[in-house]
Amino acid sequence: MEATNLSHHFLIAMPNMVDPNFARSLTYICEHNDHGAMGVVVNRPLDMTLKALLSQIKIPLRDGQLAQVPVHYGGPVQADRGFVLHRPPGGWQSSLTVREDVALTTSRDILQAVGEGQGPKDILVSLGYAGWAPGQLENEIKQNAWLTVPAKLSVLFELTPEDRLGAAMDLLGIQWSQLSDDVGHA
Repeated sequence: MEATNLSHHFLIAMPNMVDPNFARSLTYICEHNDHGAMGVVVNRPLDMTLKALLSQIKIPLRDGQLAQVPVHYGGPVQADRGFVLHRPPGGWQSSLTVREDVALTTSRDILQAVGEGQGPKDILVSLGYAGWAPGQLENEIKQNAWLTVPAKLSVLFELTPEDRLGAAMDLLGIQWSQLSDDVGHA
């Protein structure tokens, strides 16, 4: 059986998803290989702004336009650690290039650059990430826990968090109301 690489795909939680970490979530998969998968939930803003986050880690924010940018709940793994999904990728100390036009960075240097107004054009900052052991995500998909669709960066960086799930559903050509809670296989 050939392995599926879901990097640069959205995972849409099915209505039967009961895990509160992922119910009604949209997750962007940053890496998927034989070691497992990792991604960031992109439609769950926290009650925290970028200004508040940078203040906590003692980084001044010089660009007032970024002050109210929401910080997101990225997932249950390392929920106290920052993850910055961004375009363009750039040359940061600790980055995972998802593809040529988007990366995920965990090093402080990107946040310092953002604070100075020298960061990437588009950013989505989250605390934590979602991770799956080898084969776990594939099994969850087989159990109808997730729908998958190739990602569009415009959904990530040009829409509000509240609009992202619906836009990802539109990529599939279906509406949330059309999904069933029932699990079954044809």
